[in-house]
Amino acid sequence: MKLAAVAFYGLAAGLLAVGLRELLTGFEENRCSMTYMFEYPEYRRVALPRRVARLYPAYGLYLYGEGVYAQETRALKLTGAPVLFLPGNAGSYKQARSLGSVALRKAETMEGGLHFNVFTVDFNEELVALYGGSLLRQTHFLHESIKAILRLYKTPPQSVVLVGHSMGGVVARALFTLPRFNTNLVSIIITQASPHLAPVLALDPYLLDFYSAVRQKWVNQANKLRNVTVLSVGGGYRDYQVRSGLTSLPCPPGDPNKLSLVVTAVPRTWVSTDHLSIVWCKELVLATVRAFFDLIDPETRQVLRLPKNRGQKRKKPNKQTPLFLKSLSRCVCLSALQFTVECEWQREESQTLSVAVPHVLSFGLTSSDVTVNSSGLLHTIELQHFHQVAFTVFSGSSQDQLPLTEISGMLHTSRPDNTSGALLQLHTAPNCQYKVLPSSYQKEGRILRFCGHMVPVYTAVTLLLACGGQVSSILKSRRAADMSQMVGKGLQPHKVNLPVYILHIALSCSCFQEVWSMLFLPSMDTLPPTFLDVAFHEEETPGEEWVHLLSPLLYIFGAAVAYWGSALLRLVIRLISLVLAPLHRYRGSFKHLKLWLIVCLFFHINALCLLNLCRYSTQLNPDPCWPYIVPLIFVYMLLINCNTLKLSNSKLLPLTSCLPLPLAIIMVTFSPLHLYRITYFLLGSLIPLALCCLL
Repeated sequence: MKLAAVAFYGLAAGLLAVGLRELLTGFEENRCSMTYMFEYPEYRRVALPRRVARLYPAYGLYLYGEGVYAQETRALKLTGAPVLFLPGNAGSYKQARSLGSVALRKAETMEGGLHFNVFTVDFNEELVALYGGSLLRQTHFLHESIKAILRLYKTPPQSVVLVGHSMGGVVARALFTLPRFNTNLVSIIITQASPHLAPVLALDPYLLDFYSAVRQKWVNQANKLRNVTVLSVGGGYRDYQVRSGLTSLPCPPGDPNKLSLVVTAVPRTWVSTDHLSIVWCKELVLATVRAFFDLIDPETRQVLRLPKNRGQKRKKPNKQTPLFLKSLSRCVCLSALQFTVECEWQREESQTLSVAVPHVLSFGLTSSDVTVNSSGLLHTIELQHFHQVAFTVFSGSSQDQLPLTEISGMLHTSRPDNTSGALLQLHTAPNCQYKVLPSSYQKEGRILRFCGHMVPVYTAVTLLLACGGQVSSILKSRRAADMSQMVGKGLQPHKVNLPVYILHIALSCSCFQEVWSMLFLPSMDTLPPTFLDVAFHEEETPGEEWVHLLSPLLYIFGAAVAYWGSALLRLVIRLISLVLAPLHRYRGSFKHLKLWLIVCLFFHINALCLLNLCRYSTQLNPDPCWPYIVPLIFVYMLLINCNTLKLSNSKLLPLTSCLPLPLAIIMVTFSPLHLYRITYFLLGSLIPLALCCLL
C-alpha cells in the first residue's frame, strides 16, 4: 500500500509539475520591441506640503525628464499636459521611463509645442497584491499628488491623465471612492494588466474590502462616472500573473466610455505581453502615446474631456471622437492604414461551419476538427461547447501539401456554462486550405491558470483530514499512526467535494437561497465572474459548475503537495533530531513526532500570509495576522508539551476527532477566494486539540 501511495502521489506531482511548466513557459516568445532612451533619464522629485510628507514619508512624486527637457523643467515651471504613472505590486517609479521617453520623442515632431509632462509616483515598491492594508494609503497619497501636480502650473490644467500598471490601475479607480475627491480632476484612466474584476490572491480581508468599496462606487454611481473614460488593457496569454479575464472592468454594460480589451487587439500592436513587458513594450507604448496626442486640444494644449454621450456634438467637430478610442472600440481602423481593401458578396450560411469541442476533462481522448477550403475572404467557425480549451489553425498553400503554418488560440475568460460557444473568424486567402483543430495541449497549465488558487485549499484540507486520522488512531489504539499513511488517506473527495457540489446545486433553488440568507451565511466561493452581466447579478448565480467538475483533479494536486511536503519536513526533522539526540532533555520531545509533524505543517500554512509580508515589512499597519497569532502561540505551547498518552485520556478527544471533516467541507465552501480564511479553519481544529491536553 505504501508503494502504491508513493506511485500515485508521484504521478500526481508529475502532472502538477507539467501544469506549472506549461503555465510558466507554455506560450509564444516575447515579440515586443524594447523601448530605448536617447538621453540619460532623470527623475526630478516634486516637493510636497509638509503635512503630506509627514503622513507619507515612504512615498514620493517625481517628474520624468531627459536632456534639454530635464534642464528646462529643473525649476518645475511646466506648460504641458500632465500624465501620472502609477506602478503596481512591487513596482518602481522608474518604470515610467518608457512612456516618458516616447512621449518626449513624439513631442519633437508636433507643431505648436504640444507635449506632455510625465509624472510618476513612488509607492516604495510595496507588495500590495499580497497585502491590502497599504492600498487605501496609496489612494490618499495619489489624491495629494494630483493636487501637487496641478499647483505646478501657472494656468492649472482641468484634469490629469492616469496610467496605472497592475494594482496601480486599481488604485486609480479607487481614487473616486474618496469623499473629498473632485471627480473633474481625472477624466481619462488607462490601466495595464490591472486585475479589476478580483484580486489574484486574497491573502487578507483588507484587500477584499478595498475591492468591494471600489466596485460599489463604480456600480452604484455609474451614471455620475460615465464621463470618465477608462481603458483596461490585458496582457494576453503571456501574462500568467494576471490573466486577462481579471482585467475586465466591472462596470454596467453599454457604457461607451469603459473599454476592456487584450493587447493583441490594439491597432498596430498585435502582440501578447507578460506582466512586466506591458510597461515597456514599444508597440503598445507607441499606441498609447499616439492616443494621448490625439486627445490634445491645440488651443488649450490640454487633454480634451470626452462627453458623457459619444454622440453629443462638440464645438469642434474634428475632435468628436479620438481616432484611437474609435479604433479600439472597433478593434481595427482601416482609415488609418494604407492597405488595399477587397470586397466580396457571400451568403452567410455558406461561409459558416461548426465543430464540436471536446470537454475540458477529456484530456485528448476525444477529438474533432473542421476543414475549410477557402473560396472567399472571411469564414466563421462556430466552436460548439467551447469551454476552457484551445484551438489550433493549420493552413497550407493547397490541398495536396502538408500544413505550413500553425496558429494557436486560447480563451482569456471562462464560459458561463458548458452550452456556450465561441465564434472564430478566419480572414482567409484564396486557394488555401485551413484546418481548425480543438487542442488538448497545455490543459493542465490552463487549469492552474484559472483554478490554481484552489490547490492551497485542498492542501490544507488534506492535512486537516490527516490530523483527524491521527486523532482517531490515538482514540482507538492509544498510539499515533504512521504520518505518511495518514496524509495519504487525506485524499477523500467523496467526503469533501460531494457535499460541496450538493450545496452548489441546492443554492440554485430560490427557497434554499432564502434560508441561506436568513442564516446570514456568506456566499460560496467560486471563480470570480468574467462576464459583466454575471458580475452585476452575483447573488442570483451560485457559481460556475465546471469548477466543481475539476475539483477532484485539484484535490489530487493539493494532496500531492501535502504528501511530498510532509515527507520533506519529516526528513528535515529527523536530521535535526540526530543533531539534538545527544542532549538528554530533547529525547522526550522527539518521542512522539508523528502527530507533531502534522502540527508543524499547519503552522507553515498559517504563516502563508505572514511569510510573504515579512519579506518587505517588519511592521504591518493594520496587521491582518494579529487576531490568530496570539491564540496560535498558546496552542503551540500546549501541543508541543503534550504527548500521546495525555491525549488518549482526554474526555474531549472523541468530540475533537469528529471536527476535521466538517471543517474541511466548510473550508472548500468558503476559502477558495478568501485564502486567509484557511488559517481560521485550521486554528479552529487546533484549539480543541490543544484543550485535550488540559481536559
